[in-house]
Amino acid sequence: MTLPTSELATALPACDVVVFGGTGDLALRKLLPALYHRDLEGQLPDDTRVVGISRSEMGDDAYRAVVRDGLAEHVGDLDQPTVERLLARVHHLKLDARSDDGWHLLHGLLKDRPEVSSRVFYLAVAPALFGPICERLEQAGVVDESARVVLEKPIGTDLESARRINDAVGRVFEESQIFRIDHYLGKESVQNLLVTRFANTFLEPLWNSRWVDHVQITVAESLGVGDRGGYYDSSGALRDMVQNHLLQLLCLVAMEPPTYVGRETVRDEKLKVLQALKIMSPEEVDRDTVRGRYTQGVVDGAVVPSYDDDLGHPGSRTETFVAIRAEVQNWRWAGVPFYLRTGKRMDQKISEIVVVFKEPPHAMFPHSEGVTGPNRLHIQVQPEEGMRLSMTAKEPGPGGIRLRPVSLDLSYATTFSERSPEAYERLLMDVMKGNPTLFMRRDEVEAAWTWVEPILQRWASSPDRPQRYPAGTSGPTAAATLLERDGRTWQESDQ
Repeated sequence: MTLPTSELATALPACDVVVFGGTGDLALRKLLPALYHRDLEGQLPDDTRVVGISRSEMGDDAYRAVVRDGLAEHVGDLDQPTVERLLARVHHLKLDARSDDGWHLLHGLLKDRPEVSSRVFYLAVAPALFGPICERLEQAGVVDESARVVLEKPIGTDLESARRINDAVGRVFEESQIFRIDHYLGKESVQNLLVTRFANTFLEPLWNSRWVDHVQITVAESLGVGDRGGYYDSSGALRDMVQNHLLQLLCLVAMEPPTYVGRETVRDEKLKVLQALKIMSPEEVDRDTVRGRYTQGVVDGAVVPSYDDDLGHPGSRTETFVAIRAEVQNWRWAGVPFYLRTGKRMDQKISEIVVVFKEPPHAMFPHSEGVTGPNRLHIQVQPEEGMRLSMTAKEPGPGGIRLRPVSLDLSYATTFSERSPEAYERLLMDVMKGNPTLFMRRDEVEAAWTWVEPILQRWASSPDRPQRYPAGTSGPTAAATLLERDGRTWQESDQ
């Protein structure tokens, strides 16, 4: 049952949302705007509080001024009564996550509200602080059965470090209280993928190796590393994007139908996909992966610097582009390649899944004119959310049959009058409700690292460096070769 918007606030329990990293980019750019929009829709109970935690010396009023500026910058056209209502909920507390000092203040702030039935601790900080913060929360006496902790990616840099973080957080919180967030899973188009697959009968019979030729998943960015160079150079595209975002999208495409869409059923099926991914040998890594790094180029008509210039020094071996040919070894997908591609400073910003179906088994129109191709389902994640089904049709007119590719389009912006919520809006509300469906479970995270780690190890031992590609292009030429040797090409968004 779906409650009307006006009833949602009363249906949710009172909650304290404690944001570690409360003055950071994520909090000001995504989290607080998300809470603003939910407050605007009447979905935050009146007694919900937001507590920003940082090392800054500021009181509540100073922090509210920071939040106000952040909303003005990242939301734009604001409803002032909602702004004032949200700011009245906002408080600030100075704490150093690595120090034992001051945690009694957090205890006092939270324990003075016995009517609050749940607490959300959002760790918008470096993963190295996840364990220490959780330990100090426990020592401060603010962790009970109603508490929940939200972990931002990345969960570690490899399998061993991921296990250490999971162990440290798991010593304080039960697995049911841990919400590992991947904001891609909160996007409307990603969630609609499940509805498209499982609420429509015409697709499911075709969703297998008999009818699907291959699947492409692209997450491209036109921006460079910007001021994230220090973090990015220790991470790279494989850790930053493939291990989480792209593998989660792959799981939703490849998973079996769950019995129902519930708290654990979807995560159970995603785990099976991750466990079915073929682990690559060193030779397969050399053959089936491409890594690149952007050089100076032109994006949107402006000359942009190289990765080395963005970083401030030459000689880095970090990849800013990855393309991978992956295989899901199970009954449904045997023999169907999944091509994954992500990169920075590419020719456009787009996230898209393309399911390419096989050609008709028999050419019934041998004397027809025109250009055609296989049917394709484009699932557009961003910037414009929607779907496009490419088909072949006869062009109107006498004088024979002329074939032409056409598309059936679903644009969320034109089909639905409602505003499409940002991913963090939905995910924050799910945390408050205690609904883990769209969050990653520990075994999912570790299964993803198990598949990624042989690639990392082979790259680390190889003398080869990432191939260069000019900014403003679709990546290194070897990425095109990866598909061409299979007789396929990347399906660009304008195709």
